[in-house]
Amino acid sequence: MNEKFFSLPKEKQQCIINAGYNVFSQNSYKKSPMSEIADAAGISKSLLFHYFRNKKELYLYLWDEGARITTEYMTRHDCYKKADLFEMMERSMKAKLEIMRIYPNLATFTLKAFYEKDPEVHDDIQKSFANYFSTKAQNAIEGLDPDDFVPGTDLRLMYREMYWTSIGYMWEMMQQGEIDADRLEKDFSDMLAFWKKIFLKEINQGDGSSD
Repeated sequence: MNEKFFSLPKEKQQCIINAGYNVFSQNSYKKSPMSEIADAAGISKSLLFHYFRNKKELYLYLWDEGARITTEYMTRHDCYKKADLFEMMERSMKAKLEIMRIYPNLATFTLKAFYEKDPEVHDDIQKSFANYFSTKAQNAIEGLDPDDFVPGTDLRLMYREMYWTSIGYMWEMMQQGEIDADRLEKDFSDMLAFWKKIFLKEINQGDGSSD
């Protein structure tokens, strides 16, 4: 990509980024024309191609930028500090809700990109995601104390289950229309409470002793 893109004012960069997220979140990769993204950003198509050589370059930049933005906000909310798993997940939820209010189409773009089948971008996205998930899961699991959980709990499997349930939930919400941040916050809080009851030893045994 052309480094001149980064010399633009931040507001103009964000306008182009949001235009890309908006158009790509509405259609498949193949059916998202650069001309539509340029129109949404308020610039000419030729200028957009001046900043990004082709659609694939823009698409992968938006994917990487989404990861960068997410990491930035997660860091602000102390999501990477060693703490109780469910507290970390609550912090993560708050960070992502804040992102959704500034970049309203980023979450939808990320989900569509993950499920995108077009061979031009599919392998790049899957490789990037696998690396990101592996690192994130490893860091999260290393900070867990097995004694905090119900005996016999497979911590790696537990984490994967919660992560993929969250992804599936957001995908289902997206299929029903626009992702609703307020509904997402309520439903995710309910899911966290459910997971705590299942996996945390203190809560699980506490419920059993009251029967």
